Amino acid sequence: MTRAAGTGLVCALTFDDGPNGATTEALLDFLRAHDIRAVFCVIGRQVTAPGGAAVLRRIVRDGHPLGNHTTRHDDLGDWPAERVRADLVENLAIIRSAAPDAQVPYYRAPNGSWGVSAEVAASLGMRPLGVLNTIDDWSTQDVPTLTAYLRAAMRPGELVLAHDGGGDHRTGTLAAVTAVVEERLAQGWTFTLPAE
Repeated sequence: MTRAAGTGLVCALTFDDGPNGATTEALLDFLRAHDIRAVFCVIGRQVTAPGGAAVLRRIVRDGHPLGNHTTRHDDLGDWPAERVRADLVENLAIIRSAAPDAQVPYYRAPNGSWGVSAEVAASLGMRPLGVLNTIDDWSTQDVPTLTAYLRAAMRPGELVLAHDGGGDHRTGTLAAVTAVVEERLAQGWTFTLPAE
C-alpha cells in the first residue's frame, strides 16, 4: 500500500521507529494543532523504554493509527514465516500491554526488507505499508537538507515516510515536517491516511 486516501493534493504522513519521548510528543502537538492524523509504525523496544508506553497511549488517544514495526527493528528479509509471525505477535502484545484498545491496522518492514513478512502481516490482519518516498533522515538531521528532501518526497496521492524515533534525536526531522506541512497546507493540500 503506497497511496493516500482521496484525490488531488493529498498526502499521507507516516512515521517510523518511535515512540521517542520529547520528539514524538512535539510531533503530536503539531499534528493536533493542524487536525492531522498520521500512521505511527512503532517498535516494541521503544514502547517498553522509559516513557514509551505513555507516549504510545497519547498517539492512540489522539486518533493516530498504528503500524507494527517489529520488536527490535531487525531485518526480517531472510527470516522464515514462523519467526516473522512470532516477532509480529510479540510486538502486538507489547503494544496492547501499553494501550489495550490500540488498533494496529498496518505493518512496515524495517529497512524495507520484506521477505515473507508482508504475507505474514496480512494473515494477522495488518496491511503492509510500502516505502517509496523517504527523506533519508537516518543519514542527516540538517534542517535545510531534510526540508528540501521532504518537499521532493511529498507527492500528491502518495505516502511519505519520516522518523520520529531511532538514532539520535529527530529535531531536524521535526523542523522539516513542520515547515513543509505548513507550506503545503497553505497551498491547499490535505493530509489523509493510507487508502483502504
